[in-house]
Amino acid sequence: MSVSSKSSTNQPGSRMATHEITEPSSPSSLASSSVSGAFARSPLGLYVHVPFCASTCDFCAFYQTTPTREGVVGYLDNVRRELALVVRRRPVDTVFWGGGTPGLLAPEDLRTLGETVRAACGGQPSEWSVEMAPASVTDARLAVLKEIGVTRISMGVQSFRPELLDALGRQHTREQVFRAYDRVRAAGFASVNLDLMFALPGQDEAAWLGDLAQAAALAPDHISTYCLTFEEDTKLWVKLSKGQVKLDIAHEARMYERTWDELAAVGFAQYEVANFARPGHVCSHNLNTWHMHEWVGIGPSAAGQHGGVRGGNPADLTKWGEQTLRGERMTEDRVLLTPALLAEDAVVFGLRLNAGVDLAALRTRFSGVEGWAELDAMLGRLAEEEMLERDGETVSLTRKGRLLADAVGGELMGILE
Repeated sequence: MSVSSKSSTNQPGSRMATHEITEPSSPSSLASSSVSGAFARSPLGLYVHVPFCASTCDFCAFYQTTPTREGVVGYLDNVRRELALVVRRRPVDTVFWGGGTPGLLAPEDLRTLGETVRAACGGQPSEWSVEMAPASVTDARLAVLKEIGVTRISMGVQSFRPELLDALGRQHTREQVFRAYDRVRAAGFASVNLDLMFALPGQDEAAWLGDLAQAAALAPDHISTYCLTFEEDTKLWVKLSKGQVKLDIAHEARMYERTWDELAAVGFAQYEVANFARPGHVCSHNLNTWHMHEWVGIGPSAAGQHGGVRGGNPADLTKWGEQTLRGERMTEDRVLLTPALLAEDAVVFGLRLNAGVDLAALRTRFSGVEGWAELDAMLGRLAEEEMLERDGETVSLTRKGRLLADAVGGELMGILE
């Protein structure tokens, strides 16, 4: 999953040509000029959505479609067309392939996609992440990914318990996870992440702690833990609406806190509500996104924040292809960026990070924004409620605040202008 995404020994952009990705001229030019200072010297990310999946998991609300040879070939052609619509001037620092299941592509298709992306970046990104399902991990695929410069594999494990995998509609087994992990490690990628899910139907605290212990025993570099959410238009949402599964907020909170304690005890530092890493392995791509830097979204349903605009592509392979043929991109949910919008989101998403938010730095970065005094007053009220704590100009969530991070974020929206 992304925004799950790690590190390389290289400094961002140090091995890349001086190219930039930026949107073509559009009515957003006025907005772009008003926020250009906020992106000065900031890193640039590239997200590529690969929409193909062999089946749909019960919990998944991401856009996906069953692969056909015609569909894959058309997809690869349209990625190339869409990237050609983006003018280059600044180096791409991080790349993330999400899905869907990017690892479902055949090795030769992975190579084609990789060469297309690398050419658009103007060189080798400092971090390049690819999501893979355990059942799709093969030595041939891993060899191609290593060859094109991928530095990080993020594997969607979700659980090691067969009955829970079945309940989620996952198409892999516990044994496939172990084989896939060994292959990824043998291939020599710089960082490996495992995705896990908790508060699953039928999962008690002991089962979750067992999954955490098993994941830690594999010694990955990074672990992402997601509380199961019930998204509309998913099979789990239907089960919830029929009363076949139930929400238990107190149970979820206990699992959150046990997760933080258990992973800290075995050397994984929490740096975001759902993400834990060993030293040197935080996910730079997602970190840059949470800091409200720029990223380009490519592919059906991909979202981007770039060139003065935030928006996305249609969540439909055919419609997205037709759009690229017309020379259009990022046509859905288009919003012109303003310093106030970016500042607000930098606070809301920045508070999800354990390091918190440097308010002084944000006021400098987003000069001209009003409402900082009102924001300070709200932060003071949240501090009184023990949701956050303040150390000079740095504000961070307390343990209680991290449990209610979404609610805290909601309180802060609409204040800056």
